[in-house]
Amino acid sequence: MQHGPAVRRRKLGEELRALRDRSGLTSGEAARLAGWHQSKISRIETGRSGVKPDDIRLLLDVYGEIVSPRQRALLEALSASASVPGPADGSGRSRQWWHDYRGLLPQEYRDFISLEAGARSARTVELSVVPGLLQTPGYARAVTRAALGGLPEPKVDALVEVRLARQSVLRSDPPLELSAVLDEAVLRRQIGGPGVMAEQLGHLVEVARLPHVRLQVLPFSVGGHLGLTGPFVIFSFPNIADLDVVVLDHLTSSLYLERKEDLEAYSAAFRTIQAHALPPQDSSDLIGTLADDA
Repeated sequence: MQHGPAVRRRKLGEELRALRDRSGLTSGEAARLAGWHQSKISRIETGRSGVKPDDIRLLLDVYGEIVSPRQRALLEALSASASVPGPADGSGRSRQWWHDYRGLLPQEYRDFISLEAGARSARTVELSVVPGLLQTPGYARAVTRAALGGLPEPKVDALVEVRLARQSVLRSDPPLELSAVLDEAVLRRQIGGPGVMAEQLGHLVEVARLPHVRLQVLPFSVGGHLGLTGPFVIFSFPNIADLDVVVLDHLTSSLYLERKEDLEAYSAAFRTIQAHALPPQDSSDLIGTLADDA
């Protein structure tokens, strides 16, 4: 089980170490040419610390002509995705908005949010609940209470705030492109009661009209399908397909998959599930009907 940005730091470190070996430089020689201490090279190559894109560019200049333009683009993108920048705090330093909730959110959830914030697109299959990016406040509160029973109300409030803050990626410029396939059970499960569900279903109809959101329903009539193995999200990042990552969510942890064969398998599974789902307009019609009946 691995954290998102930590995975990126390790991958970045491995690539940089391979380039240094190809250049024939020792870590000490590379550090001297970059004007750094040797320990900085070591921390970067082992993934123990992040590295700024400016430092990456300097290091790649040190390694010279062995670095292809594609490698340079990949490594610069990796350094950015390992730590997604956010607005500056009072000290002028760049930080992420979810930093304010670090005492409440487990590291894995913060890692997930960082990947979501830096992605160009997300493809997701959900079997039980509406995806967090599409939840109404009432629905988010009901889900949080059900999943984390006994949690004090102030913490429930804070977790709902985080869920709603995440949705800003759908309003950013450019917005996150979201393709979601929901099992019909998601629409029929009465979470929070009829009023909450009616509002949630109505919200799904509205958000499905956004040009960057594709929402489909997988009807019960399909029977067994690939998605029965569990929900998943595939994040894709700007320009470099090699940065794509699959996230599998479990009760107490998340698994991040970045191997090419895993990405191909889950991408193929998503296409198959999407092909068996109702078209977007038919999906919206079904959701609207259920909203009227709620």
